[in-house]
Amino acid sequence: MDALVLLGSFAVLMMLGVPVAYALGASALIGAWWIDIPLDALMIAIAGGVNKFSLLAIPFFVLAGAIMAEGGMSRRLVAFAGVFVGFIRGGLSLVNILASTFFGAISGSSVADTASIGSVLIPEMEKKGYPRDFSTAVTVSGSVQAILIPPSHNAVLYSLAAGGSISISALFIAGVLPGLLLGLTLVMLCLYTAKKRNFPKGEVIPFKQAVKICVEALWGLMTMVIILGGILSGVFTATESAAIAVVWAFFVTMFIYRDYKWKDLPKLVHRTVKTVTIVMILIGFAAAFGYMLTLMQIPLKITELFSSLSDNKYVILLCMNVMMLVLGTMMDMAPLILILTPILLPVVKSLGVDPVHFGMIMMVNLSIGLLTPPVGALLFVGSAVGKVTIEVLVKALMPFFGVLLFVLAVVTYVPAVSLWLPRLLL
Repeated sequence: MDALVLLGSFAVLMMLGVPVAYALGASALIGAWWIDIPLDALMIAIAGGVNKFSLLAIPFFVLAGAIMAEGGMSRRLVAFAGVFVGFIRGGLSLVNILASTFFGAISGSSVADTASIGSVLIPEMEKKGYPRDFSTAVTVSGSVQAILIPPSHNAVLYSLAAGGSISISALFIAGVLPGLLLGLTLVMLCLYTAKKRNFPKGEVIPFKQAVKICVEALWGLMTMVIILGGILSGVFTATESAAIAVVWAFFVTMFIYRDYKWKDLPKLVHRTVKTVTIVMILIGFAAAFGYMLTLMQIPLKITELFSSLSDNKYVILLCMNVMMLVLGTMMDMAPLILILTPILLPVVKSLGVDPVHFGMIMMVNLSIGLLTPPVGALLFVGSAVGKVTIEVLVKALMPFFGVLLFVLAVVTYVPAVSLWLPRLLL
């Protein structure tokens, strides 16, 4: 009955249209009232949820990504990717995916990726003869790489939801191969589609111009080298790397590229603060909700439920994947990570699944929800940037869903894809 009150009140509040963060907080409050615990305990849980050093990575990475996105980085990355694959048939779709790979490794944000890369490439692809719906579908599916490739904001949230017991550095490194696998499979799909639909070839960029493009782009790409290089060498932690990334992004944008006006900087910082405030409220209330889950022993009951279904971990992982895919269509990724991690992590640990591996399964799985109606964030951003309706975009995305599900299956059932690099480098 305790679980029914907590989870039922959350479901009712969501159906009434209450924002996720406030629904979490209110349902935790109702649960505390039901089992008669002091409300002071909830306040302590909320304060403890946001009072973590590792959380500093989120505002810093958000700010670094915003500076690079609005400071001309996306345009230079598109040109840089065009040097290598722009001349192939369907080359602009490959440029789109490769640019998303680079940008994702700098911003860690799929929404920023879609907005910045899409605003540059979707009109250009349409001008060259690509259908607008296909161009938008490539953009939004390619931007999913930012969720996997470091520095992923969602990896930080997963570590936090796991109680800080999982290394952010290990999660960052674990996301490299799944992210590259996704990019490679998307490239193969685009090559097949380009041949089938006879998309145009691009032009080979002259050597002198290519060198100039590469030199300009390398300033921004150094952000990626600084983040990963600093973490792997032990010079600084994953959290500290976020602050270093902000300093470097600011230097490159304001003193090297000089495309961004100083007068616009306060507005950018203001938007970043608003974004971070929303995230912090969500984290605090999710911590209170997780505290109530633990008091009511719901994770233990869920573990017993899954154990009763089968003793085969692969079957249980399949059931979890189906459940997360369904939930991903109804709720955004960040709250789902914060809600599901404390519930499902004990289950997978009891099965002998590495928590880092499960983190990658969750990242890939819930990222698919960002592309599905009715609440897919990337779907709405892509629709706005690409100027296509949601219905048309979802239809164009159908082949890309197949690629994402294939990558999910590989990441789920081939643990080495996620674990090989962390074990090798850390």
